Amino acid sequence: MNVLRLRWRGLILAVVACLACRVFVVASDEPTLTKDQIKQFLLTAKVVKSVQSKKGITNPWRLTLTDGTVTHDASFQKVDEHKINVQLCIGTEMNFVDSYKYNIAAYVLAELIGMDDMLPVYVERKWQGDPGSLSWWLPVKMDEVERHRQHLTPPDPDAWNNQMYKIRVFDQLVYDSDANLTNVLVGENWQIWRVDFTRAFRLFGNLRNPGDLERCDRHLFEKLKALDGNEIQEKTKRYLTKNEVKAVMQRRDKIVEQFQKLSLKKARRKRSTDPATQPDRHALEMVG
Repeated sequence: MNVLRLRWRGLILAVVACLACRVFVVASDEPTLTKDQIKQFLLTAKVVKSVQSKKGITNPWRLTLTDGTVTHDASFQKVDEHKINVQLCIGTEMNFVDSYKYNIAAYVLAELIGMDDMLPVYVERKWQGDPGSLSWWLPVKMDEVERHRQHLTPPDPDAWNNQMYKIRVFDQLVYDSDANLTNVLVGENWQIWRVDFTRAFRLFGNLRNPGDLERCDRHLFEKLKALDGNEIQEKTKRYLTKNEVKAVMQRRDKIVEQFQKLSLKKARRKRSTDPATQPDRHALEMVG
């Protein structure tokens, strides 16, 4: 009887230990770290596993990293192509660049305008002798292509649209010649992330799709107006040329001008219909 009781007790302890291990693994999969801690982890953690993705043009690698306490995945892109011209499906592109450096520049720019929560953390790191961008692996449920394929609708359309408005502003600012819905990722709580900027930062001063600029978060609008070209140049000097920074600022000016015109037009229309009408809360939070 005592032997049987001891065996059951041993079995129960084994099950409890197993469950504890599972909790530890889940906790380590999604650690709660600050952005500075994430950067440090990406820069210094040991790579213990690697799998090359078959998705995307640049075939990025999914790396598993650990520092002995935290274990997490990251995406590594090493592409850095510079060509005089390239024939693409949309036509010939002169001075073609496809570079991991633009991922890092995009994240720096996002930090400057308060949009870094909508991009994964990107750092520069060498792996197997090649420099590249390394980004924190996000808890993604699907991309925008899959969402449309499944005909899924966000439960809060206003919150979803406000996120999309910000993404559209950022796309116009960085001028990504390969922007597509597979680079718009959706999380469990319908959070949106924008990834993969290797073909961004073209030298055009004009906006790629100005019609996409319908509304802008007031805080983002103020950040855009305060954006300083010298600060961008200093913080991205290893990743962007002076001409690329100049083009960013030219596009910034056009984005600000576009929203100022939209706001003026909206104010005039409101006054013409009802001069006594007071702006609602949403109008105060959004520009456009």
